[in-house]
Amino acid sequence: MKVKSSIRSLARRPGSTVVRRRGHVYVINKKNPKFKARQG
Repeated sequence: MKVKSSIRSLARRPGSTVVRRRGHVYVINKKNPKFKARQG
């Protein structure tokens, strides 16, 4: 998982969803699980 200041580029990929958990923003991709990122 990468920690990035901007996760918009990963969030645009097909199959990815933006999830808010415990004050952090995560990008989780079900189709391609290697694209995971956290912001903050």
